[in-house]
Amino acid sequence: MTTSSSVPPTSEPWPDAANYPPPAVAADAAAGPTAWPEAAPLPPAGAERERPAETLFPPVALPPAGPKGRASWAGRLRTLPARTWRGRPDDPRWVRPAFLGLLLATAVLYFWNLTASGWANAFYSAAVQAGSVSWKAMFFGSSDSANFITVDKPPLSLWPMALSARLFGLSSFSVLAPQVLMGVGTVATVYATVRRRFTPLAGLVAGAALALTPVAALMFRFNNPDALLVLLLTLAAYGTVRATETASTRWLVFVGVMFGLGFLTKTLQAFLVLPAFALVYLVCAPTGPGRRFLQLLYGTLAMVAAGGWWVAIVELMPASARPYIGGSQDNSFLSLTFGYNGFGRITGDETGSVGGGGGGRAGGGGGGMWGSTGITRLFDGDIGGQIAWLMPAALILLLFGLWATRRHPRTDSARIGFLVWGGWLLSTALTFSFMSGIFHQYYTVALVPAVAALVGMGADGLWRARHRLPYAAVLAVTVAVTAWWAHQLLGRSSQFVPWLRNAVLIGGVLAAIALLLAGRIPGRPGRRIAAVAGLTALAAGLAGPAAYALDTVSTGHSGSIVTAGPAVRSGGFGGRGGFPGGAGGFPGGNRNGGQNGAFPGFPGGGTGTGTGGTNGGGMPNFPGGTRNGTGTGSTGTFPGFPGGTGTGSTGESRDGRTGRGGFGGGMGGGGMGGLLNGARVSSEVADLLKQDAGKYTWVAAAVGSQNQASYQLASGEPVMALGGFNGSDPSLSLDGFKQLVKEGKVHWFIGGGGFGGMGGGSMGGSNYSSEITSWVESTYTAKTVGSTTLYDLTAAPKSPGL
Repeated sequence: MTTSSSVPPTSEPWPDAANYPPPAVAADAAAGPTAWPEAAPLPPAGAERERPAETLFPPVALPPAGPKGRASWAGRLRTLPARTWRGRPDDPRWVRPAFLGLLLATAVLYFWNLTASGWANAFYSAAVQAGSVSWKAMFFGSSDSANFITVDKPPLSLWPMALSARLFGLSSFSVLAPQVLMGVGTVATVYATVRRRFTPLAGLVAGAALALTPVAALMFRFNNPDALLVLLLTLAAYGTVRATETASTRWLVFVGVMFGLGFLTKTLQAFLVLPAFALVYLVCAPTGPGRRFLQLLYGTLAMVAAGGWWVAIVELMPASARPYIGGSQDNSFLSLTFGYNGFGRITGDETGSVGGGGGGRAGGGGGGMWGSTGITRLFDGDIGGQIAWLMPAALILLLFGLWATRRHPRTDSARIGFLVWGGWLLSTALTFSFMSGIFHQYYTVALVPAVAALVGMGADGLWRARHRLPYAAVLAVTVAVTAWWAHQLLGRSSQFVPWLRNAVLIGGVLAAIALLLAGRIPGRPGRRIAAVAGLTALAAGLAGPAAYALDTVSTGHSGSIVTAGPAVRSGGFGGRGGFPGGAGGFPGGNRNGGQNGAFPGFPGGGTGTGTGGTNGGGMPNFPGGTRNGTGTGSTGTFPGFPGGTGTGSTGESRDGRTGRGGFGGGMGGGGMGGLLNGARVSSEVADLLKQDAGKYTWVAAAVGSQNQASYQLASGEPVMALGGFNGSDPSLSLDGFKQLVKEGKVHWFIGGGGFGGMGGGSMGGSNYSSEITSWVESTYTAKTVGSTTLYDLTAAPKSPGL
């Protein structure tokens, strides 16, 4: 890998670029000159031992500035095809085709087998369905087109999917395709950010590492908000680098807009990296301190405007004119933001959630049912296979990059890059490692761009300086550690491509040795050995995550909690779609073989016994479910679990294929009574809901949003989600529900769901859903259609009381 340290040629990709020179940048006394100096060329081959440390990241010129203003748009559009294909005028001709090939390969990988996931997370797909037929539902992010309740997130991530469904019709592909495009855009943005300061190969390595990370291959094919959040944060990183290079107010305002839109995607998680980015600009921007503070104020105002306009509308609108804010206990989006979706995730005090109201800390290690917290959390169990493949390398290369640039000017762009991506990695990783509230494995997708960028940037410098023994040693150690760690992670899924584990270790160690020795061999033989060793090291580092990513895209994923890659030996209740924590997810659970399945950490405690379920994760003792769908469950008693006891039966996974699910059927047909996965809806039930649908505001009511989503997606008609996602929101009282029934606005009530209709009493939330369930069951006659229990609310009551 080589790079030029001199200023690129003056040729520009625009016809009249000579009339648009790069803008001059003011300097301050502390920063010294801010113009990008023309660096001296590298010493010739053979003089490597005399190269100073600064040649690891030699100064480079800013990419050429293009024409600005309205008059330039015609020329820009006319030359766009040539510029898209050619890229920078000083780039070798292979660079832009390689970059476009990377994007094409990413798109093919992510689009492959896309519809195998069906509705993916039905909770969000139902909101997309609602938004595709109601602009009001789309604006608020309502779960149904009649606007009873919203999802428990802001609506921005739903808008691209809803627009896609409006344009192409509602289908699995139209819902998930926008997520794939976001993944391709994220790869492109990481490449562009790294390429601004480092070599093309550094950008390509970073982009490939991002695309092949298993959790990225999962979440950029899934309809949770994380895909859009990661894209927006990556754009914010790009904008921060651009702003810090030239003290640009325009780019800093762009960063603020990205953070504001990130807030409208997943609230406060978007701000985890904000302090690091702001600090980098405050310290490194090439202008005076006063102007830096003023520019940060402009960026803050842009952030508030971009993220606050929707919040202001929702908070100022009368509650009667909008849907209930799902996930909140007081119908307030601000309460949702700072409580259930905010600081509650850090402390574990999430009223209304599973184990809410402090219940999230019931287990060991401070993480309760969401797994043990601590510095190793992201490397442990099945979380490691999601994200941690290149994290040791990223941390090593971050330290190396900061050390290598320690004597560079304050405004040096190489150090800016390491600070931006390193700040992202550390702030997010530490938060995820120690948060006591709800934590899912797929959250780690927020780390992927930072890990990938640090690997690309750090490898770039070490590769350039590989002729010097100390740097060759650091490069060799990084390669060896990466291969060893991949060997460890692959060992957690020893039945998955069993030969790959040792191949990665052997290839990585041999590549490390060759890289260490190549610089000692002069001439062409040494260069050839280094090239082969570099390719081998790259293959060894990416083979493990690539195998997991290929397994991920070949498998359908559905439900609320999904994981990438094959089932692993520890962590993750039921493999894909389960809870982390303990040996089998819930404290006391045994993930392998489905035996000894005690659940003392779940609300109320209790134990259960069962047999069946093989290949690591059968859970026949859970009512109705076996992990691999081949065993049969014996009676499983849960004295403390809502609903008392239950009899197990053969249950097929709800995660897209047999053997990859979380909780099986039973308890209303969906995992945990429809809490984690939606119910299976027969065509008979769907047809029943559609009958005379136009006469009712809601064709049915169901407890829990996942339960509701299944019936709404099957029928295409609005279904009321009582109690929101967990069934614990005080969205509608018993008296209010009675009034809707009296007015003839609800046709059917669907039994089961939300912990068997228990609502949120044991979770610190409202009991309204359980009160409504009890009233319906005591007032109306049950009708069983297949495995679904229905109550016709328009029929005569069994007894007076309506």
